[in-house]
Amino acid sequence: MTRRLTLSIAALLMLASSLHGQGGVAFDSNKAWTHLREQVAIGPRPSGSTGNAKNRDYITKTLAAIGVKTVEQSWEAATPIGPIKMVNLIATIPGQRADRIVLASHFDTKLFREFRFVGASDGASSTAALLELGRVIKARPQLPFTIELLFLDGEEATGEWRDPDNTYGSRHYVAVGSKAGTLKSLRALILLDMIGDRQLNIRRETNSTPWLTDIVWNVARKLGHQASFIAESMAVEDDHLPFLKAGVPAIDIIDLDYAAWHTAQDTLDAVSARSLQIVGDVVVASLPEIEARLLKN
Repeated sequence: MTRRLTLSIAALLMLASSLHGQGGVAFDSNKAWTHLREQVAIGPRPSGSTGNAKNRDYITKTLAAIGVKTVEQSWEAATPIGPIKMVNLIATIPGQRADRIVLASHFDTKLFREFRFVGASDGASSTAALLELGRVIKARPQLPFTIELLFLDGEEATGEWRDPDNTYGSRHYVAVGSKAGTLKSLRALILLDMIGDRQLNIRRETNSTPWLTDIVWNVARKLGHQASFIAESMAVEDDHLPFLKAGVPAIDIIDLDYAAWHTAQDTLDAVSARSLQIVGDVVVASLPEIEARLLKN
């Protein structure tokens, strides 16, 4: 056996290990698709609605089934259409260190009165992936850092996207953490949003922390997903911005090049399990590299 062939086999074994969460289980897009479909079946899920409450219940029960407890962070948000009760969900998977890496998604859908909006990609896809990532991470034999799964309410504006009518959940979480001093142990944030598009085109988000973006895009290239994680860049206003302003390294993994965005066509027909698999594999394989970078600092 030649040295080159030996190195190639070693590389393949390392890749397989990273995709299986370093000895754990692999991301399963069939399971993620089930989570996506169940959310869409609930119907519209804007903040303060019955559908939103049903979605929180689904998230909580799904995580409980794998032994992960969920804590509610509730408050009353002042919005242009009046006060709305909002609830973030926080689920913690303990690691060897109290310092934590947060994986986040918003689970609300935008409020539309003129049509029925079920948000298959915009809300359901990233939440579905986060639930499946929870299962994969929980199965890892060792976690260098505590992993927090953060399901954010109130990302969507109640009307047009104008400050401060957006990102209610992330702003509240950061405000509470800043006051309590708990943001000091938050080492990095990985935000997922709108990752279900059948024609997956995720651009490098220019507000995001460069070293995090570099890790994720390098991993995507190694996995052969450079057609989905493309080299073009764009700036996006999203739930990562309050964290960045508070000094937390953060990345937004988002496909905003989505024809069905904020339309009645954002349904199951517009999304695919394959896109969930691509993003899930990239995040799972990126985590060990992110952890290794943080361990050096």
